[in-house]
Amino acid sequence: MLDLRDLHKHWDHRPLLAGVNLRVAPGETVALLGASGSGKSTLLKIVAGLEAPERGCVCFDGQDLAAVPPHRRGFALMFQDFALFPHLNVQDNVAFGLVEQGVPRAQARERAREMLARFGLAEHARSRVWLLSGGEQQRVALARALITNPRVLLLDEPFSALDTTLRERLRAEFAQRIRDAGMSAILVTHDEAEARAMAAHAWALREGQLQPLW
Repeated sequence: MLDLRDLHKHWDHRPLLAGVNLRVAPGETVALLGASGSGKSTLLKIVAGLEAPERGCVCFDGQDLAAVPPHRRGFALMFQDFALFPHLNVQDNVAFGLVEQGVPRAQARERAREMLARFGLAEHARSRVWLLSGGEQQRVALARALITNPRVLLLDEPFSALDTTLRERLRAEFAQRIRDAGMSAILVTHDEAEARAMAAHAWALREGQLQPLW
């Protein structure tokens, strides 16, 4: 269980988060909506451990993660620009997290090829990422996020760069894969249709507070 308790954060003397509380059960996806600059991405970075709250805590299964660095939280953060490594081929992009965890490179690459096959990308294993279409890059980014079996998946506007048809197809695919993996997920989006397609519950972040939408 991911549990956010009384999170506070200011930016430019303005409260971005003013006592945010949120619980996300295993296998559940919740959506966060709100205007640009409302603090949605900041909240994800706090959950991931990339920023520290001024007050409050991020807990998982009852453990306060304040002293746990990002790479040891077992969380995966997927950005809207995919954040793929241009100097690595597709296979090594997907294997990267495993190598960082100490998995031998040959074994990490084998597991990466298995993951790519699940995503219909086996033939692109040795390709450079910039040669892939937007949808293919999106799948590579998700494969890289899922291969480490994260406890929590954090999605920051993951489909905003794609055209409407591809966006609609991929969000359904992602929702299914997240459910199949049985992890907790937080989706940050400005698109209510996207939130309804992927999330069981949604919240609006307004003036530092979470307000339930459904």
